[in-house]
Amino acid sequence: MARIGLVAGYGELPLIFAKKAIELGDTVIALGLKGVTSEELEKYVEKMYWFEWGDLKKAMLIAVTQRLRRIALLGKIKKEILFKGGKLDDESKKIISSSGGKKDYNILKGVADLVKKVGIEVIDPTPYLEELIPVKGVLTKTVPTKEEELDIEYGRKIASELARFDIGQTVIVKDKTVLALEAIEGTDETIRRAGKLVDGGFTVVKMARPAQDARFDVPLVGPETVKTIVENKGRVLALEQKKTFLLHREEAVRMADEAGLSIIVI
Repeated sequence: MARIGLVAGYGELPLIFAKKAIELGDTVIALGLKGVTSEELEKYVEKMYWFEWGDLKKAMLIAVTQRLRRIALLGKIKKEILFKGGKLDDESKKIISSSGGKKDYNILKGVADLVKKVGIEVIDPTPYLEELIPVKGVLTKTVPTKEEELDIEYGRKIASELARFDIGQTVIVKDKTVLALEAIEGTDETIRRAGKLVDGGFTVVKMARPAQDARFDVPLVGPETVKTIVENKGRVLALEQKKTFLLHREEAVRMADEAGLSIIVI
C-alpha cells in the first residue's frame, strides 16, 4: 500500500486516478484548487485539502505536513488564469519568473523541481490510467480516405512542432492546408475556429511534445471533443499512440460512428 498525494485540477482525470489508486490499495490525499477541482473528489480520497490558485506555499505545507513523498499532478488548469491577475505568493512568483514566461510545461517542471527539494517526487500517473490509452489503429467503423491520410501525415508534422514549442497540441488541416493552430484557448475552441472557416471536411490532429514528460499535461480528448468536431462537420480525429488519454472511449466511438467520423490512433 502506497500513500500518494494528488494535486487536482479541472475535469474527470483526477477522479479516475483516485478510484484506480484506491482499487490498487493505495491511500490518496488530495489537494484541490478552489473553484476548479470537482468537489466529488472528496468521496474517493482519505483526506481533501483546498488551496487558492497562486498559493503554492500552502500546497507545499499541506504536502509536507501529510508526509507525502509521491504526488501526481492531474486535471486541466485553464491557461487564461495566468493572465487574469489574482494573488500569487512568493513561491509562485519565483516559479513563473524562473520558467522564462508563462508556458504551462515550464511552470509544472519548475514546481516539480521545487518540491523535489523537500523530498517530494512528482510521479508519472500513466500506470494508473493505462485503460485510457488507446492502441494504434482505427477505432471507428469509418476509415480515413487516402486524401485524409495525407492530411493526417501533414498535420502530424505540424502538430509535433507546435507541441515542441509548448504552444498547443492540436492542428486542424484540410487539403494539406492548416486551418487553425491551438494556442491558449484549448482544443475545442480551436476546432470551432476551423469550423467557421470551411464547410466541414477537416482533420483534427492532436500530438504530444516530441519529448513529452508523462508527469505533465498528457494530451486528452473525450466525448466533448468528438461532439465539437461533429457539430463543425469535421471528418477525422487523429491521436498519438501511447501518448494520449481517451476518456469514455465507448461513448466517444459511438458518437463518432453515428456521425461518420473516423478516430485513428497514429
